[in-house]
Amino acid sequence: MYLKLRNPLVFFDLETTGINIVKDRIVEIAMLKVMPNGEQDSYVKRVNPKIKIPIESSLIHGIYDEDIKDAPPFKELAKNLAKWLEGCDLAGFNIIRFDVPMLVEEFLRNDIQFDVSNRKLVDAQRIFHMMEPRTLSAAYKFYCNEELVNAHSAEADNLATYHVLNAQIERYENQEHKDKDGKVSVPIVNDVKSLHELTVSNTVDFAGRMVYNIKGIPVFNFGKHKNRPVLEVLKREPAYYDWMMRSDFPLNTKQKLTEIKLSEFNKK
Repeated sequence: MYLKLRNPLVFFDLETTGINIVKDRIVEIAMLKVMPNGEQDSYVKRVNPKIKIPIESSLIHGIYDEDIKDAPPFKELAKNLAKWLEGCDLAGFNIIRFDVPMLVEEFLRNDIQFDVSNRKLVDAQRIFHMMEPRTLSAAYKFYCNEELVNAHSAEADNLATYHVLNAQIERYENQEHKDKDGKVSVPIVNDVKSLHELTVSNTVDFAGRMVYNIKGIPVFNFGKHKNRPVLEVLKREPAYYDWMMRSDFPLNTKQKLTEIKLSEFNKK
């Protein structure tokens, strides 16, 4: 073992109903405790969140309502889990922004003070981003093996991006890629239409206030109507359209909202 440990270090990852720390709940806990002497112990539990799992979340982590209907709620696990974590530092990938706050929130809901102030927190994602920065300069160095001179000069950045994209196509074209579900594809094709479909997001408007769901239907991505189809909301609550048009939303958002509304009108 290369890691030098003074305390047990617990690597952990949470699967949840969503990414809202306040409203969402844990559906699975996976932990690996590594002792200073290299010994390991694991803790893996499915958790009944007592709320429905949105289909969008289930499609990501593969856990559906049926899978956890007989699992214990977090309340039944909390005390033993807190004890299992006593004296341990915590590690993971993106845990500081999400997993740690979510875990602490769940403990607090069940009246358990899970103090992290006396624990060391190690986030591998931050080390990754620090040592392998996701910047144009870093990409230019990685793909073209050259230093980017005059970075942040628009002309230099444009030329560098051109060379980076060329190098990416040359490196990855026809290379197989396996996704998290084990599905194998050849995603990089030397064709702009294909590259567009690969890299474009599922947002309807640039601000991301509306997105396409897995069925390709525009849904709201914020507020009380989050994940509900835009047209459905506008039919049932016409005043919502007027509120958005009067409010401080980007013009592009208002434009796309109007296009969706008119698309239904033009069908009649």
